[in-house]
Amino acid sequence: MNFPILHSAVTIMTPLLLAASGGLFTEVSGMLNIALEGLILTGAFAAVAAAHYTGSLALGLLAAALASLLLSALFAWVTLKLKSNVFITGLAVNLFAAGMTVVLSQQIFGTRGVAVPAALPPLPRIDIPLIGKIPAAGDLLSGHSVFVYLSWALLALAALVMFKTPFGLRLRACAKHSQALVSLGLKPDTYRFTAFLVSGLTCGIGGAFLSLNLGAFVPNMSSGKGWIALVVIFLGGRKPLGILIAAFIFGLAEAFSNYAQGILNIPADFILALPHVFTLLIMVGVSVYIKAKTKVS
Repeated sequence: MNFPILHSAVTIMTPLLLAASGGLFTEVSGMLNIALEGLILTGAFAAVAAAHYTGSLALGLLAAALASLLLSALFAWVTLKLKSNVFITGLAVNLFAAGMTVVLSQQIFGTRGVAVPAALPPLPRIDIPLIGKIPAAGDLLSGHSVFVYLSWALLALAALVMFKTPFGLRLRACAKHSQALVSLGLKPDTYRFTAFLVSGLTCGIGGAFLSLNLGAFVPNMSSGKGWIALVVIFLGGRKPLGILIAAFIFGLAEAFSNYAQGILNIPADFILALPHVFTLLIMVGVSVYIKAKTKVS
């Protein structure tokens, strides 16, 4: 028995997982990175533009990672060096990415709408022979693009770096014990800057997956995934395993909304809004739970 909704959920959660993996670094360093949305969108456009000129998926991925990395470096420099407000700067990055990608799309593809690159090969997919035949497990673990497995590997690497290395220990100390780092002759902002770079790298990869998997760039195709990735980080308890579970839950919610369009006799706009409504309800629920738990303690 096949469970296509599970397969779709894993695909949908991939950009969320990638963005949240990088956003986790900035979050534990004490910097709330609300520019994830703009970084994903930048990566999505850069991937399509590079693939259009080179015909290479690998170069498209590389361009996406570099473009988002550079934008995150600018974001970090303005925030940490020039002491700009991180929230205002993050919103500026999101607005800049939304406008810049449309302008560049007009220049490169001659359209402000959907930009389709020249002949582009489909993303390679990996079938795991034995697991692929197991009901449910096969849909969850087999037959996905390389980006899916890359997202899992990067999350595992993030967990290793965050909790098993001196760098991770010092990065986590930046939030509440930055003076302890200073007393050791270390600069907290150096670790925070690195965290911003990591978030740019993973968001770029997430954006590349969005556009290369579709085979086109659509304006604002990130569609709030950067914001949902922030929610995933909080709902996951700022832990890699929690982030994996939260990302899958949101992927499952969006996959259900996609399948529900052909099943439920309700307006399509409402069905498409279900993942965002689900996000809001979970945020409210968690906030109520935390508040109640605080009162009890």
